[in-house]
Amino acid sequence: MQIHPFSAIEPGAQIGANVSIGPFCYIRHDVEIGDNCILDAHVTLLPYTSIGQNCHLHSNVVLGDLPQDLGFKDEPSYVKIGDNCTLREGVTIHRGTKAGTVTTVGNNCLLMAYSHLAHNVQLGNDVIVANGALLAGYVEVGDRAFISGNCLVHQFVKIGRLVMMAGGSAAQKDIPPFCMTRSTTLNKVMGLNTVGLRRSGFTSTERLTLKRAFKILYQSNLLIPEALAKLETEFDSDLVREICDFIKHSQRGIAGYVRQRQRED
Repeated sequence: MQIHPFSAIEPGAQIGANVSIGPFCYIRHDVEIGDNCILDAHVTLLPYTSIGQNCHLHSNVVLGDLPQDLGFKDEPSYVKIGDNCTLREGVTIHRGTKAGTVTTVGNNCLLMAYSHLAHNVQLGNDVIVANGALLAGYVEVGDRAFISGNCLVHQFVKIGRLVMMAGGSAAQKDIPPFCMTRSTTLNKVMGLNTVGLRRSGFTSTERLTLKRAFKILYQSNLLIPEALAKLETEFDSDLVREICDFIKHSQRGIAGYVRQRQRED
């Protein structure tokens, strides 16, 4: 263990084996740091924060600060970071807003510089959140999703598995699994995340199935209930069922469709 003498660590903090803590870090009580973690200079870890193993927190990361919610009653709530995560400069993650609730980051996640996760956000595994992206309270993000730079995600929105949010796009509605949003638009998908699907090992048959399902959902002029009925009738596919289940459980509705080269009014 290497702890710089200019860092402050309160009694009650639990620090694992082979942890490196740089200068001017501030680690409060009720913080847990897993084995083999690296904290660069000026990292702040506030109470009820836990970090898994093999994580790297770059300069000026702040974890576990109070939620920006006027209804917060100063009750114990938590931040939990999984294993093998990298948090770049200036990342901020806030505690849950109600007693016992948790803001969660899964395993193998990358949060780039100055991204922010508000209270009760739930990130899956292998998620990337790029520079300056802002996720509001209670947002849920599925495994292997990619939230590009300067994206905005409204509170309670759900981002499906393997979604690619293009740079500068915003979401007030849910984004179904495997879809890609269009840059600088609001609540618009323009197609499948084909590159992400290939990189994740989806076969050509699976990609073709998803392409056919996408056309029924977004390009057939069917209402959502009609499209769901058609998808469930015509496909015997776990991937299509995943899309259907996501839409059925959506509380905010799903994003609409815009052609890649279609001009916005």
